[in-house]
Amino acid sequence: MENGREDRLRLGEEDEPGRRSGGRKRRTSGRQTAIRRERTRQQKKRRVMMRLFLCLLIFLLGAGTGWTLRGKMIRKLIDPSTIEMPNWVDEQLLTVNRYSRPGTNIPVINGIVIHYVANPGTTAQQNHDYFEGLKDQSGSNTVSVSSNFVIGLDGEIIECVPVGEKAYASNERNADTVSIECCHPAADGKFTDETYDSLVKLTAWLCKQLDLSPKDVIRHYDVTGKACPKYFVDHEDAWKQFRKDVKKAMRKDI
Repeated sequence: MENGREDRLRLGEEDEPGRRSGGRKRRTSGRQTAIRRERTRQQKKRRVMMRLFLCLLIFLLGAGTGWTLRGKMIRKLIDPSTIEMPNWVDEQLLTVNRYSRPGTNIPVINGIVIHYVANPGTTAQQNHDYFEGLKDQSGSNTVSVSSNFVIGLDGEIIECVPVGEKAYASNERNADTVSIECCHPAADGKFTDETYDSLVKLTAWLCKQLDLSPKDVIRHYDVTGKACPKYFVDHEDAWKQFRKDVKKAMRKDI
C-alpha cells in the first residue's frame, strides 16, 4: 500500500509540471491577445486623432484665408489686386484720399454687394465726380462714401476704386466685398434695362474672376437692413430673378 501510494504520489508529482506549463501557455496567450487588442485600439485612436487634426487644419485655413467649402470643392484663393478690367469698363480711379479711396488693400473678396444711388436721374459720371470731390472736404462735418463701380442709366460702367481696395459703401462688409452702385431714373429705384443688363454682366464677370457664386451676391439691405437697392428690397421676386440671370450669364464667355 505504501508503495502504491508513493507511486501515485510520484505520478501526481510528475503530472504537476505539465499542468503548470499549460497554465503558463494559456496566460501567455491571453497576454498576447490583450496586447494585440490594445495595439489595435491605439491604432484606431491615432487614426481618429489624425482625422480630427486634418479637419481642424482645414477649418483654420478657411478661417484665416477666406476659403469656403462648397460641396466637394474648396474655393480658390484669388488675389483681387491681379484682376484686370475688361475693355467695357471705364477705369476712372479716384484719387487716394481718406474720404472715398483710402487705399486699403483687401486680401480676399468673399462677396459682391449691390446698391442703388438713391438720387434719381443722376448719371454714373456725376456720382463718380461726387466721390472724387470728397477729397477736398474740411471741417468736422465730413462724410466718407464711395463704391468700387457705378453703373449709369445707359448701362455705362465706371470703376472708381480698384477691386483689390476698400470702398466706403457696405458698412462692416467693406473689408471683404466689392460694391456696385446703380443709377435709376425714378424714386422707386427700378433700373433701366440697360442698367440691369450691365449689372448682370458685371456681377457675373466678377463672380467668375473671384471664384464666387450667385449666392455670394447680396444687397446692402442684407448687411444693414437699409432699403438698398430699393427696388430689389421691395420686390423679392425681382431680386431672385437677378441672381438667376447672373448664374445664367456665368455660363457664357464674358
